[in-house]
Amino acid sequence: MAVARKFSDQLEAFCQLAAGLADLHNAEAILFLTERPQEWLKLQAAVGDHTLIVAADSEEALAGAEDAHFDTIVLDVPDLPVYEQLTEALLEAVAEELLEPGAPGVAVYSGFEADTVDSLSLIRLNEHLGRLTIRDLKQLGAKVPTETLKLVVDLAVSIGREGREGKPVGTLFIVGDHRKTLGYCKPMGFDPVRGYPASERDLQDMKVREGVREIAQMDGAMIVSARGTVMAACQHVSAPPPKDPPALSKGLGARHWAAAEITKATSAVAIAVSES
Repeated sequence: MAVARKFSDQLEAFCQLAAGLADLHNAEAILFLTERPQEWLKLQAAVGDHTLIVAADSEEALAGAEDAHFDTIVLDVPDLPVYEQLTEALLEAVAEELLEPGAPGVAVYSGFEADTVDSLSLIRLNEHLGRLTIRDLKQLGAKVPTETLKLVVDLAVSIGREGREGKPVGTLFIVGDHRKTLGYCKPMGFDPVRGYPASERDLQDMKVREGVREIAQMDGAMIVSARGTVMAACQHVSAPPPKDPPALSKGLGARHWAAAEITKATSAVAIAVSES
């Protein structure tokens, strides 16, 4: 078990500054990103009466936080940059109704030196989450389990950010309602996951996720079941045009049109990754 970090004068000062900033901007809560357990009671005393949400990459780093009556979020995204970790934490907080989508919040985190709180930010959720609402998140969660959706989104973000061997990669994931979705698909030649047992197509397995990163270089969509199993890859998706065509922003191409149309024709959730 990770040892609780000593509550330093610097941490206390940042917490007090966060409380002052929250008062000034009527922030709904203070988000605290941590890499290890803290002296939670001292942390609460430092922020006063403000709601404190604690986020970390593991349950171990949050040990004791719930006993101190803090709301906690396990991110499980250790390789993401801090800014994206903040966005992930905010998305989780909104999904769990800990924060309102349009509310301002204050974040306290390690921005420069690992395991040392040295940064403070005022965050306006609409700048991170756009027009996303709790209703949107609940609708997505009703179609696909949140755990599966989070797994695929994290993988898509990783592919979009890092590409493969330094080269940008675009791809399309279609998650949930896979039987109906496959009715609108046909292979674009070779399907690299065909014939493998379900255990070797399960995205919970890190090796499978790494394999998907390789497959993402190939043309076509990946079809993923609600349980997180890759059902098919390198698929051409052709759903019937909806009566009310989707309104897409300029600059979005065939991949995004396919994503929009398949989500109109099925209950699936589509996640498109652009090369640019």
